Amino acid sequence: MTDTRIQMVGGGQMGLALAKGMIDADWATAEEIRIVEVDANRADELASLVPGIDVVSSPASGLDTVLAVKPHLVTAVAEGLESPARVVSIAAGITTAAIEAVVPADTPVLRVMPNTPALLGQGASGLAPGLNASADDLAWAQGLLQSVGSVAVVTEAQLDAVTGLSGSGPAYYFLIAEAMVDAGVAAGLPRATAKLLAHQTMAGAAAMLMAGDKPASELRGDVTTPNGTTAAGLRVLEQRGVRGALIDAVAAAADRSAELGSA
Repeated sequence: MTDTRIQMVGGGQMGLALAKGMIDADWATAEEIRIVEVDANRADELASLVPGIDVVSSPASGLDTVLAVKPHLVTAVAEGLESPARVVSIAAGITTAAIEAVVPADTPVLRVMPNTPALLGQGASGLAPGLNASADDLAWAQGLLQSVGSVAVVTEAQLDAVTGLSGSGPAYYFLIAEAMVDAGVAAGLPRATAKLLAHQTMAGAAAMLMAGDKPASELRGDVTTPNGTTAAGLRVLEQRGVRGALIDAVAAAADRSAELGSA
């Protein structure tokens, strides 16, 4: 029987995304991952969503442990761990020092801000090591996160910015996609057609950004003919302050992350 390698404490959307991503990327098998979930209905749901995975109500000792619970629960859950091999927290705002203060002395602690596209192996994560995390611990955490997408090693002070940008970022894109579909319908397209075109346009634009060395500004210029249709649309977006609104949204989310940590 395969030994458990890692336990995910918290079976919410992010915990599920990481667990499924690790399995889909062959970083671990379902039998090597344990999800700790106290809600019985959610536990049953997780067991059906991830066949073969062990879903339990309390954490085991001696395992690599990912804390995927709400920020206000992190320190209490961490305090209840017995001799964890490593602790990785994905909670916004809660510092490694706060966790180190309640886990056994010298326990390696790392802090991660992932995002939900990890469910499809397309995650973007920021990773910061705590005081007791070694180079090997950092490499281990990088490997875990690379199994579900891309990872950037940052300082802990930069993780609030990561939270505002990529942690919350999918919601910004979903809002834009929602608005574009509605706009297509308002312009006369059937909703199914508007959805297909809007979603594929976003996917294609993202692929272009990732495929080459051209910055977003240059790619935007390639699409924009002087006094053409795209220029007319961009002029409205600039007049309505869309650029500034996105900048302010990232800043607001980063500020909220910092508030959660200080609270």
